[in-house]
Amino acid sequence: MAKKTVATLQKGAGKGYAKVIRMVKSEKSSGYSFKEEIIPNDDVKNYFKK
Repeated sequence: MAKKTVATLQKGAGKGYAKVIRMVKSEKSSGYSFKEEIIPNDDVKNYFKK
């Protein structure tokens, strides 16, 4: 699945977007999960400042 998403982002209007993956700690189980989003390239730095 991930290959298909990345391949579509490299063509046409998709070049203005990036797929970001953030590791989030769960409050209930104290384990970690991964949160994936596709956001505009301009907002990547602001996304990781949260």
